[in-house]
Amino acid sequence: MLVLSRKKDESIVINNDITIVVVEIRGDKVRLGVEAPKEVPVHRQEVFEAIARGETVAEPVDADAGKVRSGEDSAPPSAG
Repeated sequence: MLVLSRKKDESIVINNDITIVVVEIRGDKVRLGVEAPKEVPVHRQEVFEAIARGETVAEPVDADAGKVRSGEDSAPPSAG
């Protein structure tokens, strides 16, 4: 695993077309912004794992921007 240090408003570029930006740092919580092509799926790990298990997961959407909001505190729905 590559470990990088970044401060607020600093970014990391992956493969020339994915940018991860440190948007906010508050206590032990870090908010990240991800800019990636539409064809590249981007999920929080717990959502990715729920999808891999075949569960239906609804991620929160920002109505103003029409985009999935990053770093939401909601947990994926449990199966059953």
